[in-house]
Amino acid sequence: MTGFVLFTVPLMPLQAMLLVLNRHWARAFPHWYHRNVCRILGLRLDIAGSVTRDRPVLVVANHASWLDIVVISAVAPVSFIAKQEVSRWPFVSTLAKLQRTVFVDRGRRIQVGETADEITARLAAGDAIVLFAEGTSSDGNRVLAFKTSLFAAVKPSANGAAKETAAVVQTLTVAYTRQNGMPLGWAGRRGLGYYGDVAMGSNAWSVLTGGPLHACVRVGEPIPLDRFKDRKELAQWAEQAMRAEFVATLRG
Repeated sequence: MTGFVLFTVPLMPLQAMLLVLNRHWARAFPHWYHRNVCRILGLRLDIAGSVTRDRPVLVVANHASWLDIVVISAVAPVSFIAKQEVSRWPFVSTLAKLQRTVFVDRGRRIQVGETADEITARLAAGDAIVLFAEGTSSDGNRVLAFKTSLFAAVKPSANGAAKETAAVVQTLTVAYTRQNGMPLGWAGRRGLGYYGDVAMGSNAWSVLTGGPLHACVRVGEPIPLDRFKDRKELAQWAEQAMRAEFVATLRG
């Protein structure tokens, strides 16, 4: 934790400056930062596939732990779609804003529409945006049913946005498979998960003191967004693909 703080705090003003001066480096710098955070935290990544860099991309990912942010950011330069509550978490909110996170209040329909427009604009600008399609975090042992309403921001064929941006969608599946070099079973993955009434502080302490972790990341092939007729078809395809990949990864 000391290493993380000493590494992170001095770099925060630098990222804030890049957000103003250089959009390219403001995207790329968090990627470099999180790769180093993985080393500090003892996170070892086994990555198959890659997030496309030459087109705007919606990355649909599963979500079990706060570690997912570090892992996915170490895979590629990305920004996240997060629930509005995260924007009020001390320190975490600052890091999220420095990584250009899009916050959405799913309880307010008007705000969801505004967020949808922001995401469309970000895709048009060439960004890679990560959507946790389950709408919440799981216990790390399964992929929850996807919330189709979350895909409304993409509007795959409703207004031609996908064709204008040539945007694609890719699935990204994260599974934590080993700790301290030993296979991580059902109970072990459940202990990593940040879900339900689990307190953030106690969960972070438990994870960080548990020993080095091994995460398997599987990135699917890019599929044009305009191939899907609506958000429900997109959500169904992504959920089936990710669930199959998740099960296959855990079974080795």
